[in-house]
Amino acid sequence: MFVDRASIRVKAGAGGNGAVSFHREKYVPAGGPDGGDGGRGGDVILKTDDNMSTLMDFRYKRKYAAFNGADGGGKGCSGKDGESLVIKVPNGTLIRDKETGAIIKDMTGEEAFVLSRGGNGGWGNRHFATPTRQAPRFAKSGLPGEDREVTLELKLLADVGLVGYPNVGKSTLLSVVSKAHPKIADYHFTTLFPNLGVVFVGEGVSFVMADIPGIIEGASEGAGLGHDFLRHIDRCRLLIHVVDVSGSEGRDPITDFKTINSELEQYSPELHKRPQIVAANKIDIVGDPDMLKKFRAFIKKQGLELFEISAATNSGVKELVNAAAAKLAHLPPVLVYEPEYVEKPELDTKPEDIKIEVIDDVWMIEGKWLEKLVRNTNFTDTESMAYFDKNLRNAHVFERLEELGIKEGDTVSIYNLEFDYQR
Repeated sequence: MFVDRASIRVKAGAGGNGAVSFHREKYVPAGGPDGGDGGRGGDVILKTDDNMSTLMDFRYKRKYAAFNGADGGGKGCSGKDGESLVIKVPNGTLIRDKETGAIIKDMTGEEAFVLSRGGNGGWGNRHFATPTRQAPRFAKSGLPGEDREVTLELKLLADVGLVGYPNVGKSTLLSVVSKAHPKIADYHFTTLFPNLGVVFVGEGVSFVMADIPGIIEGASEGAGLGHDFLRHIDRCRLLIHVVDVSGSEGRDPITDFKTINSELEQYSPELHKRPQIVAANKIDIVGDPDMLKKFRAFIKKQGLELFEISAATNSGVKELVNAAAAKLAHLPPVLVYEPEYVEKPELDTKPEDIKIEVIDDVWMIEGKWLEKLVRNTNFTDTESMAYFDKNLRNAHVFERLEELGIKEGDTVSIYNLEFDYQR
């Protein structure tokens, strides 16, 4: 079964909790706090696998979770980091945000991608020791890992796409120019899913060809199989438009050509402008020579190259393949989609949703929006720090602290960040 869409939920591991511990050793008085930090949660990482050709593996398993970080221990021992989870996907898979449909990442190539980051581990109590607070009896909890729902969408990586009506000979053509073995039969929709084949032209010259299931009128609106598989032509650099000129189906080849191109344009105007070569197939059984003559004249007016072939007898196929290879040599590489997704900080500026408590003279501030804000802030960059400060002010954090009686110089702790309060 060919599966080219799947929705999954991924959850990175949570960070381990920091430990509250004090150094106790004979002859070592007042050893002090030595609670270790929690380990970092594991990431969810995507990686391409050239041996995968469908998203079948995601049909039944929909939830994926990395391991949590271990809690910290005494004697300054940090918890073990959680193991990351690596999910393999076919080359050419688009990762989309399920809610918005925006592209998060195009998994084309060998580069791995971190889809969900694990939460940082919490600090142990040793971090909170000061000259005036020498025995802090509190530590920080680890941050949760990122949790998100995404849609996987497979767009096949092929240089050349064969398009045309059902039963015009696309599968036969693919079978004679490559080692692919698509199902071939004399009825419509023999091809129910795309087939790929590598075409070897000469020494060091080859390209990948895709046989796309037959497109019919209304395919761009969901009719037939075209709606499901039109997306696989998106990455093709060159289209070979296969047209049956024999008249055996009782259709006019000019009308067929116009109909298919109309569907391509409705699906994607950019795809309609993709370079095309026209293959007039089944010339060995042409019933009306005048119809073929009219078709030649029509294609010439379109400014396109026409190759008269018979995929069944291999006539004219070599010339068609050589022409495709020559065009590909001057065309840009396979399309790689740029990310469209913009991470939106989950900031809630309602003061009543902010949790503030005082523990051992330390003002502890927590909130779900704050976890995301801390995770997305680079505290070594001035602009990022200004963004952090602005969001705290928008959330009325400083106003709330003033109302609760904070004084200048008091210690404020926001997850793994600690600073002295200044008015």
